[in-house]
Amino acid sequence: MKYIHQFLIIITISFMGELLSILLPLPIPASVYGLIIMLICLFTKIIKLNQIEDVANWLIIIMPLLFVPSAVSLINVADTLLQDILIISVITLVSTIIVMVVTGKIAQLIIERKEQNKNG
Repeated sequence: MKYIHQFLIIITISFMGELLSILLPLPIPASVYGLIIMLICLFTKIIKLNQIEDVANWLIIIMPLLFVPSAVSLINVADTLLQDILIISVITLVSTIIVMVVTGKIAQLIIERKEQNKNG
C-alpha cells in the first residue's frame, strides 16, 4: 500500500503538470511543469522526501527501459536524421558544453555559499 500511495503522489503531480500545460499558453512541456511543482512541494515540505523516495528511486532504476521505444522509433526516421547529422551533432555538442559549464558554475556557487555559512 505504501508504494501505491507514493506512486499516486507522483502521478498526481504529473497530472497537475499536464493541466498547467493545457491551461497556460506557454511553450513549456507538461513534464517541466510537473518537475517544478514537485520541486516546490519538496522545498516547502508539502511533500516530504520519504513520502515518494522509494518509488522515485525505482523509477530512476527503470528509466533506461522507458527510453527504448523512443530509440527504436528513430529507425523509422533514420534517413531524415542522416541528412541533418552535422547540424544535430553541432547542436548536441554545443548544448552539452553549455549544460556542463552552467552546472559547474552553479555547483561552485552552492559550495561557496555553504563554506560562507560555515565560516560566517
